[in-house]
Amino acid sequence: QLVESGGGSVQAGGSLRLSCTASGITYSNYCMGWFRQTPGKGRERVAARDSDGSTSYADSVNRFTISKDNAKNTLYLQMNDLKPEDTAMYYCAAASFCRPTVWYVLPRLGSWGQGTQVTVS
Repeated sequence: QLVESGGGSVQAGGSLRLSCTASGITYSNYCMGWFRQTPGKGRERVAARDSDGSTSYADSVNRFTISKDNAKNTLYLQMNDLKPEDTAMYYCAAASFCRPTVWYVLPRLGSWGQGTQVTVS
């Protein structure tokens, strides 16, 4: 089970740190990632972390940093210099096997949390 938290309402230029806490399974060897979605738009990739620790980001989010604390079984997304266009519901996803790529597997085979809302005004 994945549970996201840390969302909220902030002004443009502000920061938030999202957390995705996993329970039931040790996710240390999983690949995990963050996605976001707004009404009327499809799900958009944000950031991902493969099981070997490598990370990748969408081009629009060079202000964000993904990290993981294996001891806490928690994935983070540090978001700085937030913009109104970052407003969305943010979801985390995890998968135990991530080939050929994290971005291919997570949307199709990943386990998902319920999301946390981020609103930037």
